[in-house]
Amino acid sequence: MRPLLNALFLIGRFFSPAYSLVMMIRAFLYRKNVLLQSRQLSVPVVSIGNLTLGGTGKTPMVRYVTRLLLDRGLRPAIVSRGYGGKGGGKVNIVADGAKTLLSPDVAGDEPFMLAEALPGVPVLTGPKRARVASHAIEKFGVNFIVMDDGFQHLSLRRDLDLVLFSAGTLLGNGRVFPGGELREPLSALGRAHGFVITGVDSNNRSKVDRFQVRLQGAFPEKPVFTGEYLPAGIWHSSQGTFCTLDEARKIEVFAFAGIAKPDSFRQILRREGFSVHGFEEFRDHHDYTAQNVATLIGAARASGALALITTEKDFVKLRPFFGEFPILALTIELRMEQDFDVFMAEHLSRISS
Repeated sequence: MRPLLNALFLIGRFFSPAYSLVMMIRAFLYRKNVLLQSRQLSVPVVSIGNLTLGGTGKTPMVRYVTRLLLDRGLRPAIVSRGYGGKGGGKVNIVADGAKTLLSPDVAGDEPFMLAEALPGVPVLTGPKRARVASHAIEKFGVNFIVMDDGFQHLSLRRDLDLVLFSAGTLLGNGRVFPGGELREPLSALGRAHGFVITGVDSNNRSKVDRFQVRLQGAFPEKPVFTGEYLPAGIWHSSQGTFCTLDEARKIEVFAFAGIAKPDSFRQILRREGFSVHGFEEFRDHHDYTAQNVATLIGAARASGALALITTEKDFVKLRPFFGEFPILALTIELRMEQDFDVFMAEHLSRISS
C-alpha cells in the first residue's frame, strides 16, 4: 500500500502548490468572514484535529479530553463527521447520554467506540458540525462541545484548538496533498493553541525531540506536548469480559488490523511481548464480512495460533461474527504528561467561566 501511495504522491506533487493556495484562501475567507462564515456557539468548543492525513490518535485524545471535562463537572457532547458510517441524517445521535443507539456501521467506528467508552456523554455525527453541535446543546443541555477531527472544519469557531501528530510519521514527506500527507500548508498551524505528539516511545524519542524543537522554533508561543499509548487490557470475545495483559500474553495469537497505520499496532504487540504467529492488514475503516473472519480463523489455525487479536476499533465491528474461535481486542489508553493537564486546566477555567 505504501509504495502505491508514494507513487501517487510523486505524481501529485506538481499539483500541491495549487491545492495549498486554495486551502490558504479558504482559511483567509473564514478568518475574515467573507463569503465563508464561521459560527460561534453558546458554549465553548474544543477541537481535536491534525494537519496530516491518516491516524494521529484523535480518538484516544478525544476520550482523554472528555474525561478531563467530566472530572471538572462539565456536561460535554462529542461531535464528529462520522466518517465511514452509513448514517445519512443531518444529525445522527450515536448515544443520547443514557445508551448507545446506533451500530458501528451506521455510527462510524470511532463515534461508536467513544459512545461505548464514555457512558453518559452524548455522541452525535453529521456533515455540518455547527448544526450537529447546536442540536446537542438544544436537545441534551450540554455545556461543552468536543469536536473530533475539527482542525479543517472552520465553519464552527473553537475556543481551544489542539493539533495532533503521530510520532511514527510526524509530517510525512512534508508536502501538501496531493503530493504528500499534509492537508494544509504548515502555516495553518498558526491557528492552533497547542500541539500534541502521540505514540511516543523509546524507539522514536530522539526523532520526536528534534521535531518538538522544530515546532517550538516555528511557533514559540504554542506549547508542544507528548503522549504515549499504554495497553489497558484485553477484551475477550468468548468470555465477553476483560482479561489481563499477563493472561493474554500466554495465548498464541494471529493479529490483524484495519486502521490508518496498522504497523503501529504490530509494534505495540511486539513491544508488549505477545506471541504473534502472523499479521494481516486491511484498509482503514474496513467493513468485515463473515468470509473475512473465516479466512482469518483459517490462517490463525494454520499458523498454530489459538486466538485472533485486533484493535478495539476493529473489534466493535466483529461482534456479529463472534463464535468458538476467540477474538481478542487490545485496548489502548493515551497517557499524557502532567504539563498537558495543567495547560488544559488553565484553558478550561478561562473559556468555561
